[in-house]
Amino acid sequence: MNDWRRARVAPERTHHLVDGEPLYAARFDEVLAFHAPGLSPVRCGGVAWHIDARGEPAYAPRFQRTFGFYEGRAAVVSPEGWHHILPDGAELYPARYCWCGNYQDGRCVVRDSEGRYGHIDHAGNPVYAARWRYAGDFRDGIAVAQGEDGRSTHIDGGGELVHGRWFLDLDVFHKGFARARDDQGWMHVDDRGQPAYARRFAMVEPFYNGQARVERFDGALEVIDEEGRTVTVLRAALRSELAALSADLVGFWRTETLAAAVELGVIEALPGTEADVAARCGLPEDRARRLLRALGELGIIDGAADGRWCTTGRGDLLRAAHPMTLADAAIEYAGPLRRRWRELPRALRSASWRPNDVFAEVAADPVRRAAHHRMLRSYALHDYAPLVQQLPLGEARVVLDAGGGTGALATLLRRWRSDLEVLVLDLPEIVAEIPPGGPAGVAGDLFAPWPVQADVVLLARVLHDWDDQDAVRILANARRALRPGGRVLLLELVLGDAHFGGGLCDLHLLAVTGGRERTRDDFARLLGRAGLRLERVVTTPALPQVLVAFPE
Repeated sequence: MNDWRRARVAPERTHHLVDGEPLYAARFDEVLAFHAPGLSPVRCGGVAWHIDARGEPAYAPRFQRTFGFYEGRAAVVSPEGWHHILPDGAELYPARYCWCGNYQDGRCVVRDSEGRYGHIDHAGNPVYAARWRYAGDFRDGIAVAQGEDGRSTHIDGGGELVHGRWFLDLDVFHKGFARARDDQGWMHVDDRGQPAYARRFAMVEPFYNGQARVERFDGALEVIDEEGRTVTVLRAALRSELAALSADLVGFWRTETLAAAVELGVIEALPGTEADVAARCGLPEDRARRLLRALGELGIIDGAADGRWCTTGRGDLLRAAHPMTLADAAIEYAGPLRRRWRELPRALRSASWRPNDVFAEVAADPVRRAAHHRMLRSYALHDYAPLVQQLPLGEARVVLDAGGGTGALATLLRRWRSDLEVLVLDLPEIVAEIPPGGPAGVAGDLFAPWPVQADVVLLARVLHDWDDQDAVRILANARRALRPGGRVLLLELVLGDAHFGGGLCDLHLLAVTGGRERTRDDFARLLGRAGLRLERVVTTPALPQVLVAFPE
């Protein structure tokens, strides 16, 4: 009986119609669409099951909820949990889950009691051991899986990474491309996870016959081709480019406002009313009101109905006692570092620009030294915590974190691998700041012979502070510090060829340290000059990537 293929759910959702006529006499509390092999989920009287095209039960068992059949299997809910049944009502497997999806490409998504997602095969067996924060359906043998940090990648039918690239958001492939979002916005990526073009958008649709509709950040709608070129504009920009550029030109307003709030003690004075803040910080009440309004515009504070101001989650990061405080960063960026930015035109004109040594400047001032390294520690905890467990340490027993500051990364490593001996090499004034109970400090100079050897040398955001000549000198010392069979791991932002991300940070390094951000090929050349070979780049869910190198 094939009438089920033409059946549609009636407007009342209590039965099915064919050509406007009831398919059967029975009525239910709710029905869903028919799926092969000609069964429909129904609910009535607090229980659920499947019916055939005659409106008759397809089997005897009853469930709390039933869903459509896909690939001959239907998701159902029983008192013990979610699972799948066959068309005769027999359970496919004995396991129970907190949620089940529908079968696609011989795989089905399930969520376990710990809230983790995975895939099962046609027999109901787990396809792989890993569990994800979220996972989607397979299409053409590839699915999206989300890691613990919220970033997503593609996996194949066996649960292996397809390309190892991670994105803020991601879709399955459609006609050779997948929609993906990185820190700059949405774009399309190919099957290697590489952006198809340099542009980024507020929204992109899948490609349809080689073209896709996209929304620009200014609100304009356009159609692009597979190389990101504009084919036609569908809607003009909603935002003035003059206004957008003006906002960029006055970016220093934000920097100076945040620094003033920290310097005046306003953040520490909250929560409180305008009068409270004025009294605690020694400000005229009108001035306090104006500053608080600006901080509210920046999302740092929020006002309550009783007139009291409180810090938001973002504002809490400006408190001195916050474990990842950026209070010191506010002062540093508005003061010493901003002064160095004023030399940017000179730096860009010169082929051999070398500013005064900022690290020696910081080390010579005890107050600034402590503040500067609190700032670096906050950034290190934020950026390195998601990737520390992905570091390919092999059988290492001794790890040297060269240029490791006051040991934030080294501390994370020791927490993850208590069997490791982790040493931190830095200037004497810096290692003296390592907190009691922290990793062992080794006083040294990156450009002089290092007084220690290790199985793994870590250089975490060290090379980007130096020009190529100095970077090669550091790498040569790293190679000499390796024990037999050792490796060098670089944790660095890797510039991409298909987008502009990292460009402003690159200029910051030029102005402040004389250093630079680099591409993968740039790193390979530097390593080669130091007698090292770049073996691979480990893509991580964090901003820095891990470049793995071995002696030639």
